[in-house]
Amino acid sequence: MKKITYCFVIAAVLAASLMSFSANAATEKNSASDKNWMMRFRGIAVVPQEDASTTIGGNVEIDNTVVPEVDFSYFFTKNWAAELILATTPHDATATAGNIDLGSVWLLPPTLTMQYHMDPVDGWKPYVGAGVNYTIFYNEDKGPAINSIKYDNSFGPALQAGVDYDLKNGWFLNFDVKKIWINTDVKINGGAIRADVDIVLG
Repeated sequence: MKKITYCFVIAAVLAASLMSFSANAATEKNSASDKNWMMRFRGIAVVPQEDASTTIGGNVEIDNTVVPEVDFSYFFTKNWAAELILATTPHDATATAGNIDLGSVWLLPPTLTMQYHMDPVDGWKPYVGAGVNYTIFYNEDKGPAINSIKYDNSFGPALQAGVDYDLKNGWFLNFDVKKIWINTDVKINGGAIRADVDIVLG
């Protein structure tokens, strides 16, 4: 069984990021619990950096993806928060040896992190985080070269770093980078070909 390692970059692209409303900066008439929430809408880029080999030879290439993402943060204090991100990404896979189409698959990696937000400086508020992800593989398309393909779901750690820029009146601009570790067993042609796949998003 060959091990395949994929490396992805997942970032909330600054130029594509939407402004985010923060209940943390809402008016005083809101309850104290309402002010602890922040919701972001972002565009994220998923950029594979592959280092892979398969039993059919050659490397595996996975295409880039840009998708929308939504996340929710709850602030326990002004510095400590928990964030849940929700996004799903489609990816096409190709074996470079013979340019063999390995089909496509969708990833749904809900990720929960605990964050430390530093005190703001001139409107900039950096943060770091660590947590876990549970990745669901679905809607597999086997492509024309194989009979079937199946990805097992995965549980793994996650790291992140980012910064919010305060645009005032409860709006922020955000830049964020995450690294998410995913491991999945892949069964091709009913298990005739197997691979232990390590995917690093980030």
